[in-house]
Amino acid sequence: MPEAQIVVDNVSHMYRPPRGRAVLALDQISLEVANREFIALLGPSGCGKSTLLYLIGGFLPVETGAIRIDGAPIGGPGPDRGIVFQHFALFPWKTVRGNILYGLERQGMAKAEREKRAMDFINLVGLSGFEDSYPSQLSGGMKQRTAIARTLAFDPKILLMDEPFGALDAQTRGLMQAELLRIWQRTPKTVIFVTHDVQEAVYLADRVAVMSARPGRIKTIVDTKFDKNDPNLFKTKAFVDKVDEIWNLVRDEAIKAQGNRVP
Repeated sequence: MPEAQIVVDNVSHMYRPPRGRAVLALDQISLEVANREFIALLGPSGCGKSTLLYLIGGFLPVETGAIRIDGAPIGGPGPDRGIVFQHFALFPWKTVRGNILYGLERQGMAKAEREKRAMDFINLVGLSGFEDSYPSQLSGGMKQRTAIARTLAFDPKILLMDEPFGALDAQTRGLMQAELLRIWQRTPKTVIFVTHDVQEAVYLADRVAVMSARPGRIKTIVDTKFDKNDPNLFKTKAFVDKVDEIWNLVRDEAIKAQGNRVP
């Protein structure tokens, strides 16, 4: 494997709610992600996938273990990492262009440059002609394209995606998966992608990290490199077998998670 860009080294994380007992969410997680790799985090609900993503993003403090990016420990959120959430998180009072421009304005980019950059990414995600539309006028898929364009526009090295297509209908989700791959191939970045969908993980990622029931651990990492441009990929035996293999791993952990729940 090429030299790691992201190193998660023996990280544990404890949630301490104001009331009730503390909960161990992650237990001694270690993971290495190479530059420009696309890796998916997959596992049962409550296994800590999003927690791990937020730790890498710097939104939660690293209490036990270490997370390093290009050899340096993270000290909070930074412009090297962009995050895309499931529920778009767009400003409803700003247009598509306005949402994308917002981060560029905060960066202090010159007006002419940021206007050009915003339009470049509007074109990249296929929203030409909708740049002056407000979120309320857009479909779910178009809102998520806007959110992706907004994140890509400030050019982070690392893209963190927390179930970005989870709120979309099946048809739109399939289209957005193909769109994300197209964008990633044109603007290669390191991507960490959280999902519950096994087929989505196998289709999108170079590798899939399967996590255990809580407390989350890395159960195994499965290589899922396929020819993403094959129009018949989903029907090939190799792809179907890989989905089945990973589904069985996740199912075992989901059954454990059900058994761990207090009635």
